[in-house]
Amino acid sequence: MHPGRTTGKGPSAYTQIDQQPPRLLIVHIALPSWGDICANLCEALQNFFSLACSLMGPSRMSLFSLYMVQDQHECILPFVQVKGNFPRLQTCISELRMLQREGCFRSQGASLRLAVEDGLQQFKQYSTHVTTRAALTYTSLEITILTSQPGKEVVKQLEEGLKDTDLARVRRLQVVEVTKGILEHVDSVSPVEDPSNDESSILGTDIDLQTIDNDIVSMEIFFKAWLHNSGTDQEQIHLLLSSQCFSNISRPRDNPVCLKCDLQERLLSPSLLPGTADGSLRMDDPKGDFITLYQMASQSSTSHYELQVIKALKSSGLCESLTYGLPFILRPTSCWQLDWDELETNQQHFHALCHSLLKREWLLLAKGEPLGPGHSQRIPASTFYVIMPSRSLTLLVKAVATRELMLPSTFPLLPEDPRDDSLKNMESMLDSLELEPTYNPLQVQSHLYSHLSNIYAKPQGRLHPHWESRAPRKTGQLQTNRARATVAPLPITPVPGRASKMPAVSKSSSDAFFLPSEWEEDPSGP
Repeated sequence: MHPGRTTGKGPSAYTQIDQQPPRLLIVHIALPSWGDICANLCEALQNFFSLACSLMGPSRMSLFSLYMVQDQHECILPFVQVKGNFPRLQTCISELRMLQREGCFRSQGASLRLAVEDGLQQFKQYSTHVTTRAALTYTSLEITILTSQPGKEVVKQLEEGLKDTDLARVRRLQVVEVTKGILEHVDSVSPVEDPSNDESSILGTDIDLQTIDNDIVSMEIFFKAWLHNSGTDQEQIHLLLSSQCFSNISRPRDNPVCLKCDLQERLLSPSLLPGTADGSLRMDDPKGDFITLYQMASQSSTSHYELQVIKALKSSGLCESLTYGLPFILRPTSCWQLDWDELETNQQHFHALCHSLLKREWLLLAKGEPLGPGHSQRIPASTFYVIMPSRSLTLLVKAVATRELMLPSTFPLLPEDPRDDSLKNMESMLDSLELEPTYNPLQVQSHLYSHLSNIYAKPQGRLHPHWESRAPRKTGQLQTNRARATVAPLPITPVPGRASKMPAVSKSSSDAFFLPSEWEEDPSGP
């Protein structure tokens, strides 16, 4: 495996930044803990895919497949495109909801390994089939195993079972242990750690281990990390500073310091959701969408976008009304093409800059690259940004207005002494409000998930109306109405005492390929 690397090259840097690698999710089911996890997991998956399938612009998620493992492995969803496929994904989530929650079954140790191998085999055949017609942006797969079992034991089981398996096409293999604790009060904007940080243990050679809480919010945030750019082939931003910005680093004053950074969204733009925009992502979009910066980066004359720091500002000297658009975050790059010494030095410089800005209570004013190519008689326009430090190892960047964008605004100064009766009324009204020390967006719901689900969900009559009255599916009971996988399944280890056996797959069926229309079902179909 080669974590962080992709062998395929997309048509542009813009596509490479936005589109994530194909993903295989394997839900490892164990009783009785599945009864505690099922509802939260299914709700989190439905919320996430209602959002991921609705985002306008280039697809952020390419392919997705879903397996479940009980006493045997089973493909619930073969690889499909995520964008525009919410009805089909919703159908598969409904299948998960109906899985047995009580009782017991005899666990087969090889089932998890077989699920990984079967999913990898399907991806290889899908890639071979599709690349004969169109180029794939990614040729490697990310596999996530969600389990309620002790994570270290699952990792050890996988390491032993997959030691002879060819994992060259696996970009990342991750085990996520769902803990039994339930998060009752969300006090942090990020209740789970970023999978790329130091708190995610790396066990064995290539298998990552992470834990998340058994609550909807934590699971949602884990899945939303799939929308982030996770590519490490190239640093995305070069932040250029003069050496005097680093008071504790001795460098020649005429030699600027270049901090190599990766770009990360802070939040999704509402303009990318249906009903709020027409989907045309323009360079002059007044919303200042984050995606616009990616467009500028892809049009850069170099492989990265440059921000040139031109001066410092006092933190108290910036009026919030002068910033516009969505903020984005800079963090030290994790580009694999840089050597370890350069990565370490870059991170130390980044750390020193954050520390110095906080200590001095300064902001930085930076000039971005021109928006378009210059001509002999034309000067290309530039965008300016303010860079704000934080207590984490990140910098917050927001676009700031320039003279050309300003409109006349004359406001009277605030009178010192308001009328007593008005003052008493307003103070009484304010005293009646509940005061919170901070704003936590995770505690504020806009019902966006249900709104998006209702937009894209199939009419109830075209789904399976008998699901609600149907008893939960028992272990090993396969659904005849489920979409077929596109490759022959791997042999399933028989369970002692089972009355019936799975029918053998003939050679002709294992050698057959389906047309693209059979790789993916029409989202509008039944």
